[in-house]
Amino acid sequence: MIRKSFISIIVISLLACTASPRYGSGKKSGPRKSKKYHARVITGISSFYADDFHGKLTANGEVYDMYGLTAAHKTLPLNTIVRVTNLNNGKSLILRINDRGPYVKGRILDCSYGAALKLGFVGQGTTKVKIEVMELGDNKYMKHKT
Repeated sequence: MIRKSFISIIVISLLACTASPRYGSGKKSGPRKSKKYHARVITGISSFYADDFHGKLTANGEVYDMYGLTAAHKTLPLNTIVRVTNLNNGKSLILRINDRGPYVKGRILDCSYGAALKLGFVGQGTTKVKIEVMELGDNKYMKHKT
């Protein structure tokens, strides 16, 4: 009886020490071949940022180019590739997340000026967007060479 209890305790202890599924290898069964592709969709308000930050370092270490096609998001891994669609006019664009923000309540994305221009909302300042995560980034910091 004591031996069965001891074995049961060992088995339960070993099972309790296994990794939680959310921290696993990322491999899933089904048609997806790579863990980098993600079907997450987010909707909300986007703004843009321009000359105040032009030439300064972004969160991933590269120099911000206000005419580039990049964006800032609070939580998506840096270097994530997203398709952003302006829900007011249907214009869509592929962007890379290279910065953190926006820091204004109620906004989910801060596009570069160049992205906002192509998406057609520079005149309004903000717009409602749909963000589709196409490929999760590596979250790596790029060392800026001077």
